[in-house]
Amino acid sequence: MQDALLWLTYHYASHNTDQRCELILSSFVEAVQSPSMSDRYEAHTFLLCFRFNFTQGTQSLCSTLFYMMKKIYLILSLCLGAISTNAQIMRMEELETYAKEKYGEKWVEAAENLGSTLVLDKNNSLTYTQIIDCGEATKEQIYLILNHWFTATFNDANSVIKLNDKDLGCIIGEGYLDDIAKHMGGMNSYIVNARPIIRTDIKDKRIRITYTIQCYEVEKANGGGIAMLLAGAKPTHTYEKWALEKCYPFVTKDKHKKSSSKALVMAHAYSNVIMDKIEEAVKNGLIGNENDDW
Repeated sequence: MQDALLWLTYHYASHNTDQRCELILSSFVEAVQSPSMSDRYEAHTFLLCFRFNFTQGTQSLCSTLFYMMKKIYLILSLCLGAISTNAQIMRMEELETYAKEKYGEKWVEAAENLGSTLVLDKNNSLTYTQIIDCGEATKEQIYLILNHWFTATFNDANSVIKLNDKDLGCIIGEGYLDDIAKHMGGMNSYIVNARPIIRTDIKDKRIRITYTIQCYEVEKANGGGIAMLLAGAKPTHTYEKWALEKCYPFVTKDKHKKSSSKALVMAHAYSNVIMDKIEEAVKNGLIGNENDDW
């Protein structure tokens, strides 16, 4: 993809323009379809750089290619999002819309407001707990519903069931929040992800849900910033974990304050969604007509 970008920058006057355009588009489609988040983010970065870098002299060709790539990116991103809908409960675009409606569009301000009511637990994790009344349902009846719900929800490589013990009355699933925040600077870029742990403890007539975020998982593209990409640099990818106690709003000085803020708001919003979905399942069933009279 970087070769295609450099070619357009310096060799627009060369022959076989149609073949070069085809190469760019095919490389772009391949990156967007890739299961690797770094490849998909590189496609998004390339799209931004492409629009930024080409103006006069190549405007007609580049404008056409830009809008073609933009449409391809949006369509394939929606398709990829649809594939992972079960595992994520809702698409990230929907979660972001929900978070903005509930907490406001200014991420830092929203995180500051949430931070005034949130406290990290003894493990420096962010933990939410909710007890739900299940009427007259027995432990076994509740377990059957939740077992079905967890099996349908945590069913791919990233979202898995960690524990499922009927006798103990405990089911633990690990979800995956992909791209809850991101940043692109001049030199580097990164994507923030999270793995919420959802635990349900089951008794007769009630359940307890525990939702925990232990840290943020960050995929960093060194040399993946706008300036470096325009200079023809090839990014290298590294992975790191951000401890919550070192992220805003749990500390005031945070070099990635905006990204930490959005990650917190998105993770908090997802906790609301998860708990609402589980409550709906145990109170009304998965499809609304489960009963013994059939």
